[in-house]
Amino acid sequence: MSMSYNNLGNTDIKVSEICLGSMTWGTQNTEAEGHAQIDLALDHGVNFIDTAEMYPTTPLSKETQGDTERIIGSWVAANNRRDEVIIATKVAGEGYANVRDGAPISRETITIAVENSLRSMRTDYIDLYQLHWPNRGSYMFRKNWHYDPTNQNKAETLAHMTEVLNCLEDLRKQGKIRQFGLSNESSWGTAQWLRISEELNLPRAVSIQNEYSLMCRLFDTDLAELCHNEQVGLLAFSPLACGVLSGKYEGGNATPQGSRKSIGADLGGRVNPRMWPAVDAYLDIAKRHAIDPVQLAIAWTLTRPFMASSIIGATSTEQLATVLGATEITLGDDVLAEIDAAHRAHPMPY
Repeated sequence: MSMSYNNLGNTDIKVSEICLGSMTWGTQNTEAEGHAQIDLALDHGVNFIDTAEMYPTTPLSKETQGDTERIIGSWVAANNRRDEVIIATKVAGEGYANVRDGAPISRETITIAVENSLRSMRTDYIDLYQLHWPNRGSYMFRKNWHYDPTNQNKAETLAHMTEVLNCLEDLRKQGKIRQFGLSNESSWGTAQWLRISEELNLPRAVSIQNEYSLMCRLFDTDLAELCHNEQVGLLAFSPLACGVLSGKYEGGNATPQGSRKSIGADLGGRVNPRMWPAVDAYLDIAKRHAIDPVQLAIAWTLTRPFMASSIIGATSTEQLATVLGATEITLGDDVLAEIDAAHRAHPMPY
């Protein structure tokens, strides 16, 4: 088995089933290390890189904001390979103070952000331009436990969507973006973006980047149905659940130096007493079937019918090589059945 490629939504753009995530470049990784990861990924058939104007993370800061895109830009400038990669980035939105003082997404902020990203990445165009999160809020990042949409104003939301889609159409006509994607979105939100784009003949969302892993399966029902029927591909982020599915945290008893947990102890709200037994269940499946737990977790995401690409991140080329090896294994029906049983026993570990 080798790298497979999927259509990006309803387009003829082919993206590798593994997407190289970049959010550690500029904090946990140097420029040279970021470049080495890109080279290694391309050597293994990856043609898809995901970033965002607010990166790097771990930690987030105003001082480093945008450095990840600049590291991609220096790679683009040093290599004559821009046409070999599909580059996706995102515009930050309401509440994130390190970018435009937390201004919500609008025509004005998108116009500024696109120009900044083009300049940083030293490219004339962005293949996939994504909205990092909705202006109206999101239930992602553990907000599902107290999600309340009753403060939303439908008319304002729809007017905002129309404004954004018209802006994206202008940018598409100018050749600055090719396609448009969502991130941290809901079924209703995705449906409205699609409806307005079809009614007004404006850019259509081709992807949705939401968290998805053995530990986080909120996508499995309504969003899976919508995305299947509307040809919107999932770009899964955190498929290793911030590294916990690798087993490196040893049930919460270990915190390797330089790991995500050493920088943010609760791993973005994921760490709780119910999480570790769920992790152990998946590690046990991997051990009994002699499969690397990292490769088990990634290979499982690749079996999902709505998956366009699984976004992987690494802080070393050794880690990256292990992840890329997931494309070389096939999970048997017995393994998949055990994964289903573990999911039923641990349905929402965080």
